[in-house]
Amino acid sequence: MSERYSRQIVLQVFGVNGQNKLSKASVLVIGAGGLGCAALQYLTGAGIGRIGVVDGDSVSLSNLHRQVLYSTADVGKLKAVIASQKLTAANPEIAIKAFPCMINEDNSLDLLKKYDVIMDCSDNFGTRYLLNDACAMLNKPLIFAAVSGWEGQIAVFDNNEHGVRTNYRDIFQNQPGNSEIPNCEENGVIGVLPGIMGTMQAAEAIKLIAGSGQPLINQLLNYNLLDQSVYTVHILPAPAGSYKLPISYDEFKAIHYHPISLGYNKDVEEIDFEKIHDLIDKVPTLVIDVREIHERPSLSIKHIQIPMSVFDFSLPQEIDEQNIVLVCQHGIRSLAAAEKLRSRLPDQKNIYSLAGGVVRWYGQL
Repeated sequence: MSERYSRQIVLQVFGVNGQNKLSKASVLVIGAGGLGCAALQYLTGAGIGRIGVVDGDSVSLSNLHRQVLYSTADVGKLKAVIASQKLTAANPEIAIKAFPCMINEDNSLDLLKKYDVIMDCSDNFGTRYLLNDACAMLNKPLIFAAVSGWEGQIAVFDNNEHGVRTNYRDIFQNQPGNSEIPNCEENGVIGVLPGIMGTMQAAEAIKLIAGSGQPLINQLLNYNLLDQSVYTVHILPAPAGSYKLPISYDEFKAIHYHPISLGYNKDVEEIDFEKIHDLIDKVPTLVIDVREIHERPSLSIKHIQIPMSVFDFSLPQEIDEQNIVLVCQHGIRSLAAAEKLRSRLPDQKNIYSLAGGVVRWYGQL
């Protein structure tokens, strides 16, 4: 047994047997962002035999305050690839594989089948519900965590505890649209919080695999960083008929989990910030900021503000401008707003959404 793991092998409730279990286990981590960076480093250090890293995104400068596995030199590079390289350098005794892709209805079941434990380190509801349903179908334990602002949550799903098996839908039966509840890029997050919650995810995986302690099976732990308060809620199965999980590949494929399928019209065109300036220079263009009043940074171009919270009943009945551009923090709420506007003004042909939102726009100025 490697000296690398000597400090945890001496633990009375862990020992050589626990380390052997870790070395034979495999964990698939979906999302190599704030949660994933912390979870991956501690899974690697603990000696999990095989780790998969799934993320199709690239490192951006705004990631670095919370995604501490990356450096400034990594900006623009694929997260999954960079993470696997750095983790392999940290522990060459284990196998780490990068999957530089976004997980979806087409590839998820095949990916998940190859691993013992699944870890949801994603930052959107589409992926969260997709992983929940896939793990329920495959009977795979799912370690979930989420953060927003100063608060985090963590739970272990799809693992029998006294004959009771719960999943994310037992708490939240129906998937909200991604525009309804902002993610950390929309709502903000203090950098240390994903690190704390991701480390807790790694701890739950280690406990689950090694058979040490009591993992958070059928429990939802809530953590508030501001006052260091923690409370745990026992999860009970939802009443029969509250939701329906897919039980076959065809049923799973028929559910559309990601934003373009959540009521957003594929005909709504996304444009970049350069095209907005071109439109404004050439033809009358109305820019509508759908962010809430408190959100920053402010737009530097002429615009009106109709927050998403009042969008449905604050829209003008007629708009004279030839082009309309919807803007939000990260390009998610603006897509939903564009769809609403298209329904309200069917004769208005040129309705656009700013791709990547204000965050990307200001990052390129």
